Amino acid sequence: MKTLKLFFIITITYSLISCNNKTKDTIHDFTTKFEKTNGFETATYKETIQFYQQLADTYHSVTMYQMGKTDSGKPLHLVTFNPNRTFETEFSDERKQNILLINNGIHPGESDGIDATMMLIRDLAQNKIPPPQNTIIAVIPIYNIGGALNRNSTTRTNQNGPEEYGFRGNARNYDLNRDFIKSDTKNSKAFTEIFRTVKPNLFIDNHVSNGADYQYTLTHLFTQHNKLGGKLGNYLHTSFMPELEDSLAQKQWDITPYVNVFNRTPESGFSQFLDSPRYSTGYTTLFNTLGMMVETHMLKPYKNRVDGTYELMKSFIAIAEKDADKIKKLTSYSSNTYKVGDSYPISWKIDTLQSSILQFKGYEGEMIPSKITGNNRLKYDRAKPFTKELVYQNYFIPKEEIIIPEKYIIPKGWWNVIELLKLNKIKMKRVLKDTVITASVYKIKSYESVNAPYEGHYLHYNTQVTTLTEQVKINTGDYIVNTQQEGVRYILETLEPAAPDSFLNWNFFDTILQQKEGFSPYVWEDLALEFLENNPEIKKEFEEKKALDSGFLKSWYLQLDWIHKKSPNYEETHLRYPILRVGG
Repeated sequence: MKTLKLFFIITITYSLISCNNKTKDTIHDFTTKFEKTNGFETATYKETIQFYQQLADTYHSVTMYQMGKTDSGKPLHLVTFNPNRTFETEFSDERKQNILLINNGIHPGESDGIDATMMLIRDLAQNKIPPPQNTIIAVIPIYNIGGALNRNSTTRTNQNGPEEYGFRGNARNYDLNRDFIKSDTKNSKAFTEIFRTVKPNLFIDNHVSNGADYQYTLTHLFTQHNKLGGKLGNYLHTSFMPELEDSLAQKQWDITPYVNVFNRTPESGFSQFLDSPRYSTGYTTLFNTLGMMVETHMLKPYKNRVDGTYELMKSFIAIAEKDADKIKKLTSYSSNTYKVGDSYPISWKIDTLQSSILQFKGYEGEMIPSKITGNNRLKYDRAKPFTKELVYQNYFIPKEEIIIPEKYIIPKGWWNVIELLKLNKIKMKRVLKDTVITASVYKIKSYESVNAPYEGHYLHYNTQVTTLTEQVKINTGDYIVNTQQEGVRYILETLEPAAPDSFLNWNFFDTILQQKEGFSPYVWEDLALEFLENNPEIKKEFEEKKALDSGFLKSWYLQLDWIHKKSPNYEETHLRYPILRVGG
């Protein structure tokens, strides 16, 4: 097994040694555990890694790399299928092929993709499937290793098989499909290193759904096409997605968009899931990758779900092959796409003026009295299947936009932000000497926070800011991040505080939300009176506020605090966002 150094492509010397390490005289049984058990069981973590290692030992087209450590203490692995392999250029920017990255086991109880991808890579290596010539297949066999090692047979309450499976939380009980932006886990950091080294053009994340009951085994959750944007978003919506649906229908594998409802029937219609950057496809979108989650239906037999995932990936690869040149052009970074001064959407809402019609295959459902609670509960009747036209709201429009600046300046003390930018290969340079510049400064006007822990955070939302233009001192060693680079969308989505998955909303800047210096009322009373007498305009504003706001009038503390916040004694750093915007 080769070790791929982080941010470092395989050296020619090491490649030449590795080219001859195949042990073809060893006979391995490449029948998967899923196949041996007639579709009732899934491979363990150890069995999965051993399977791929044996494939790599046997077939020149398959190689396995050992990547960064996860919270479990074990490393992520990356498996590639590439019959035209030249080791020194497999992940080179000069490669001719596109790369499809397949992620499995982010929720190890949703193991369909783990087994389906093992069979897929084996069948490609053994030429049972025509090997792609224009697409390198890269696979993360099991992403959530800690969860995969924590096997049980009960926690997937809604799921029909396999007999035993992993747990949703990782070794530190994080849901990894909420961690792609904040990167609290070693898993996420290792994934980022893989993703930004491999730089895939296409991405599949294999899952199992929780939700409504319906006839389909397969559903797809493509990244939202308006959010993906431009020609790539249009291609995804009007070409790639319809072709995938048609290809699967011809193979008797009907598929529908992910059914985004909870505890109700979908008959009244539903909206597309909006994948923000905390999720895998929302994150990969930031780097112009065409992404899709596979969501098999939890109540269908495990064998059907795995077989369907296998067929879906085959169809996906076939389309990727056919459209390889187009996909390469559409996913390549263009400096003309997100220019300084352009408007950029940082949040989205459903476009109520546009929608699609689905010929949806569901089951009749009704609300009936519960034998447990006495209240109404939902009950589907599989003896009453139907095909009906449903409204599918899959068009989104910007809810809030910002103007793209020329650059952001990050004070060097915010090392946690700087480290994540570097991990994502965002280019930056240092301020060489103390300087005073004109910059835009955000003040946090308002925000709300969830009232219970959410993936290790108390996430903020509905964040609103005001903007001031000021002369600001920047210090030697601070970081300058120009927006005009490949990771421009990552930069905007993380550094703009009002963006839903910004670093501010994920609590990276909570220290600025807390006032550090206050006042003793008996001391400030005298100073406040003097301040008002010396500032008649502020005194007038103060009297008007008392006259109009009865709550303010009744509260001595609110009045003293209001005056304090108008005075030079109030600290400048409170609610002042430390990252500066320049230009734009």
